[in-house]
Amino acid sequence: MGFAPEGIKLIAGGAIAAAVGGMLTVWSKGLGLPVLFLGLAFAGFSAYFFRDPERDKVFAPGDIACPADGTVMSVKNEGAPGITVVRIFLSVFSVHVQRAPMEGKIEKIKYTRGKFAIAYKPEAAQNERNLIRITGEYGRFVEVEQITGSIARRIACYVAEGQAIRQGERIGMIYFGSQVAVYLPESARVLVKPGDKVTGAETALALW
Repeated sequence: MGFAPEGIKLIAGGAIAAAVGGMLTVWSKGLGLPVLFLGLAFAGFSAYFFRDPERDKVFAPGDIACPADGTVMSVKNEGAPGITVVRIFLSVFSVHVQRAPMEGKIEKIKYTRGKFAIAYKPEAAQNERNLIRITGEYGRFVEVEQITGSIARRIACYVAEGQAIRQGERIGMIYFGSQVAVYLPESARVLVKPGDKVTGAETALALW
């Protein structure tokens, strides 16, 4: 079990605060103990939220891997001809690292500023977001859209345009409650339905 890079400083900050609190208890328990416990609580929460477990599942040929942990909100066409959209809600208890659904090349990355609605509401589709398009052989493509929630409102992207990517490789992270939308050609057969719990780089989301 590792930690996302964005969380290392927060975990270390909480641990340092706890250590300072421990030293302060020598002079004043009334001052030192609150700092100690708050530091431990912050470090513990940060370690839990920014956890980044290894995922090394080998998918069958034709499988499209789920890019995120969470709960499937919807599976439908949202107006774009020939495109099925799978929306996944990530609670604060979900692993928040996103992974590549397929092997290929990062064709496009597009960051769009927007609103900060609660991530599980329909209007979150207009939130601040980052779209990553991956293309592969036979003209296949998948787009993964990282969408902020209403709390921390920060997106990290780990890849660059033109980069080769393996299925299941880390491509980014969203902070503290968020949504991931996956855009698939309608020729792909979606294997999940609303309400399903999914796991990034372990659940087969669809089939070519």
